[in-house]
Amino acid sequence: MSRHVVCLTFDHDHLSGFIARGLTSPTAISRGEYDMVVIPRLMTLLARYGVKATFFTPGHTIDSTPEAVMPYVEAGHELAHHGWTHRLPVTLSREEEEEEIARGNESIKRISGQTARGYRSPAWDLSPHSIELLLKHGIRYDSSMMGHDYDCYYARQGDVAELKKPFVRGRETKLVEMPISWSLDDYPHFEYMRLPNGSVQQGLMNASAVLENFVDDYTYMTRVCDFGILTYTFHPHVIGRGHRMMMLERLIQRLIEGGAVFSTMEDAMQEWLANQRGGRKAAAE
Repeated sequence: MSRHVVCLTFDHDHLSGFIARGLTSPTAISRGEYDMVVIPRLMTLLARYGVKATFFTPGHTIDSTPEAVMPYVEAGHELAHHGWTHRLPVTLSREEEEEEIARGNESIKRISGQTARGYRSPAWDLSPHSIELLLKHGIRYDSSMMGHDYDCYYARQGDVAELKKPFVRGRETKLVEMPISWSLDDYPHFEYMRLPNGSVQQGLMNASAVLENFVDDYTYMTRVCDFGILTYTFHPHVIGRGHRMMMLERLIQRLIEGGAVFSTMEDAMQEWLANQRGGRKAAAE
C-alpha cells in the first residue's frame, strides 16, 4: 500500500537571523518582528486543514518573544531545535556549538516542558562536531542535509574530504537524517536581502510558479516511491505575505488532493524507523 508523507516545517527565526548577519537597524528588526502578525494566521490555516507541523525555533526567539511561540506549542505542533543564536555551527568552536545546543534545549524545555527530539542547523551547515554533539544531547533526528529527496538515512560521522585524495566515508550513527532542499525552501525564492558585504539576494519570485515546483516534487514522489517523506521549509516572516499565504493554502489543498498524509517530523521519523525494523524482520524470515 502506497503512503506519501508530507512534513510542513517552519523555521521561526524571528530576529535571530538578522542579528546573526549584523543587520540590527530598526527596519531589519521590523522584518523579523512581522512573524508576530503571521503566527496566528498560520495557526488558523493549519487548523482549518487539520495539519500538524514542526517549528524549528532558535532559543533566541523563545526567550525574546515567548508569546509568539506559545500558540503553536499549545496547538500541539512540534517544537524542534534551531540553535540558540542563528549562527552557523561550522563557524563555531566545538565548545561554542555545544553551548548553543545545550542553551537551546533549556529554552525549549522551559516553554514546552520537554527537550527537543529534532534539530535543524541555522543555514543548513553542520560542523564536523555536530552529529556527535546532537547525539550527546538527546537529539533523535537532524534535518540539515541533502543526501536524498524522499527517504531518510542515518547520518555519518568522521567523513574525510581532502582535495587530492579519494573521499572516505565515516561510520553511520544512530542520528536519523531527514533531508531537505533549498528548492523546497521559501527563503531563496521569496526573500529580498541586501547583505552587509554588498551582495543582493534577489528573491521576489512569482508565488504561483513556485507552487507548481512544490507540487511537482510531491507528484514525482508518488511516481517513484511506494513510501516517501517530503519536507517543505517555510519562514513565518517570509511566507506570511498575503499572496504567499494563499500559495501555501493552495499547496495544502493540492497535496490533499494528491493523497498526502501530513505529519510532524518526529512522527514521520518514527514511521520511517518502524518501516526499517519491519524491513529487517521480513528479510530475516
